[in-house]
Amino acid sequence: MTDKIKTHRDGASLAITIDRADKANAISKAMVLKLKAIFLSCANDEELRVVTLTGAGKRTFCGGADLSQLTEMTGNPEEAVWEEIADALSQVPALTIAKINGACIGGGLSLALGCDIRVAVSDAVFGYPALRNGIFPSTQDCLRLRELIGPGRMSSILMGASRLSAKQAAEWGLVEHVVDRNGLEPTVSTLSEAALSAPRHNLTTMKNLTRGRRN
Repeated sequence: MTDKIKTHRDGASLAITIDRADKANAISKAMVLKLKAIFLSCANDEELRVVTLTGAGKRTFCGGADLSQLTEMTGNPEEAVWEEIADALSQVPALTIAKINGACIGGGLSLALGCDIRVAVSDAVFGYPALRNGIFPSTQDCLRLRELIGPGRMSSILMGASRLSAKQAAEWGLVEHVVDRNGLEPTVSTLSEAALSAPRHNLTTMKNLTRGRRN
């Protein structure tokens, strides 16, 4: 059984894969810490321009946190770790793209929200069953959801436990591109071109502008 995070570096691009397909790419405690370390290391990588994040297999981007390891979240150190990982991803000084190749649930949606662009296959589904599972979303997740889809739709997802199709997610503004499965890689490649050729300062300045941050 695989239970890990894979990375592949190709020039100025870093591909990250959640590699636990037999468990719906659910994220264990060890995987959370690994992802956090990867995101933090990106801050000091002067050559990095693009980071992509996806899940292994063809059914699930990420099914969220492994609930068998996260039974009591309120006041638990793991809750702080999820806050930290969301913040670390949002601060990566490169273009970040979520390649959503399947179901994107809970912690999976948290990771997608932390990226600059979300590209989803047409049969992907989205949900954040935090209330049902007794897990609170990170502050970063709430801010991003509110920015992207507004408070009413945010409440529908977090309190109404709504599940969205890829089409509805795009209509709500939760994802930017919906493609067939064969179009996932080409679309991500096209979206990466400008960032890959940009000077680091220009890219980070542009990212800060899109995030509403000061340089």
